[in-house]
Amino acid sequence: MPGKTKGDPLKDLYATILARKGADPETSHTARLFNRGTAKIAQKVGEEAVEAVIEAMRGDRDKLASESADLLYHLLVLWADAGLTPDDIYAVLAARQGISGIEEKKNRKG
Repeated sequence: MPGKTKGDPLKDLYATILARKGADPETSHTARLFNRGTAKIAQKVGEEAVEAVIEAMRGDRDKLASESADLLYHLLVLWADAGLTPDDIYAVLAARQGISGIEEKKNRKG
């Protein structure tokens, strides 16, 4: 199990998720998600994204923060399920740094 990184909450949460991957699904929500498979994990990401959008549209900052935390948690579970790490995502973000969003999207279509 990867150790806590102290200072990077996403990596710390990811380490906790990995540690619970093989836990008992009867006692661990994270293990239950892994046990249900990729489709269920992806569904939960979608549900949490919609809930975050709803709270953003309502203008409720506290609820948006809470739903955003739920979204990030489920997204990290999805990454772990796919064998991705936060560092994999950070590398993509770093590669895009300094490139306009319009240009980056054009490059993806090519």
